[in-house]
Amino acid sequence: MEQTTLGIGTRLQHTQHGPGVIVGIKYATYIISFINTGIKEIDKTDDKLDEIIPENVTAEIETHSEAEKSLLKILRLWGGITENVPLGDKWIKGMMLLQPADKSLKPKEIPVEDFFHKIVMLRDRLRVLEQNINSSKTLSDEEKVNIQQYITRCYGSLTTFNVLFKNKEQWFVGEKGSKDE
Repeated sequence: MEQTTLGIGTRLQHTQHGPGVIVGIKYATYIISFINTGIKEIDKTDDKLDEIIPENVTAEIETHSEAEKSLLKILRLWGGITENVPLGDKWIKGMMLLQPADKSLKPKEIPVEDFFHKIVMLRDRLRVLEQNINSSKTLSDEEKVNIQQYITRCYGSLTTFNVLFKNKEQWFVGEKGSKDE
């Protein structure tokens, strides 16, 4: 079943941002003007969104060319769209400094946004790997479980980076922890 796309002008209620109106549409997100918090980009599948008055509801995204339509179809089939994962506000425009113990060597500065993007890409690739494992016809159920447990431990190793995420629900969670910790 195709996902319904709400149109520009649809009035919505968001549990965190309050009332708003869709002012723009992207493939996986709506651009919504909220009365209380201004313009935000919100994932279309965000369960905190409630539709109040729909406008121009369609099952397709408006595009301007056949190439765009073809690309959207391919992306839907292969799941090539990643969610919008915001960096925590305090890290925006921040820098990471990697300082060698040997002071004669030059330190390396890395923008936090770049590092965060790499962490999010790693998470997305782990998710694709999980999907491929779970849909594999050649692996036994026992092999799938063993590999899945290993991936879960990888997520656990990445929990150190949760401090960079703006939204707690997007944190890494390992096998022994939970998102509430």
